Amino acid sequence: MKPFIQVTEIWLPSADEQTLEFGGGLYGALSAFQLASEQTRFARGEGLPGKAWQERHPIVLKDFQNSYFRRTEAALAAGLTCGVALPVFKGEAVQAVVVFLCGGDDNVGAIEVWLHDSDLSSQMGLFDGYFGSAELFEWTSKHTKFGLGVGLPGLVWEANAPVIVRNYYQPDRFLRWEEGQKIGINLGLGIPCPYDLPRTWVMTFLSALGTPIAARFEVWIPNVSATGLKYHSGACTKNSALSMEHAPRTLSAGDGFIGKTFATGLPVADQAEKNQPSWMADSIRSASLKSGVSIPIFNPDTSLNAVVAWYF
Repeated sequence: MKPFIQVTEIWLPSADEQTLEFGGGLYGALSAFQLASEQTRFARGEGLPGKAWQERHPIVLKDFQNSYFRRTEAALAAGLTCGVALPVFKGEAVQAVVVFLCGGDDNVGAIEVWLHDSDLSSQMGLFDGYFGSAELFEWTSKHTKFGLGVGLPGLVWEANAPVIVRNYYQPDRFLRWEEGQKIGINLGLGIPCPYDLPRTWVMTFLSALGTPIAARFEVWIPNVSATGLKYHSGACTKNSALSMEHAPRTLSAGDGFIGKTFATGLPVADQAEKNQPSWMADSIRSASLKSGVSIPIFNPDTSLNAVVAWYF
């Protein structure tokens, strides 16, 4: 199966906080593009990471040619044609910008950005998105609105927290279930992006069977004492008993890539098994997962809302 997301990058503020510099990523076999990325920096408003930093909400760039994208030649040579940038803020300070790069005419799935602006509407509508070759699903999404608590965007809006939906074929949960079923969407992750108040932003990742966004999604939240992370929810294409295995567990600071995000407040992209406690390493190994990405989500008061992770 071909992955929907081919590259994940993490861009971190420099010591003087004037630019974003390379902070790691997952590139697979695209080593030439990785090298071009490692040598690049972005000022505020510059390139895809810089634009997300400036705007304080997710940005979708569907076509690199004749655009503000900085690495167009290297990206096109690697077969990359589209990018989505997710900024992470803690209060007024940018923590990082995570960039997802996609490409290929046969990609099916969606990365969507939803917006509720009370000055414009009482509902949440599609601001932008990348849908690969799913043109009908894209058209339907552009003409769909969600109320509070309705559909995946509305559930995230209501909870102000990450939401994982495993069964998209329930009409009461997913307004676009018929179109989603036709293209094989079987799993969705929605995350809040509460960095541009009073507007409400939600980012959704819809994974299809043929070109999955990830093999596993997990959401971890701070425990009562805020000394660790407790398992909240998850879904894995290779392990239906994931919640049963993880429910009683807690991750401490430094436990794998998720624990590193908890310790530092920064996104992390790394080998999935690295520095994991034995129970987590066993789960990762049994599902043949090789790498992972973890992203912190902060509340407006700078407290940690959750850590969202996906594995490849």
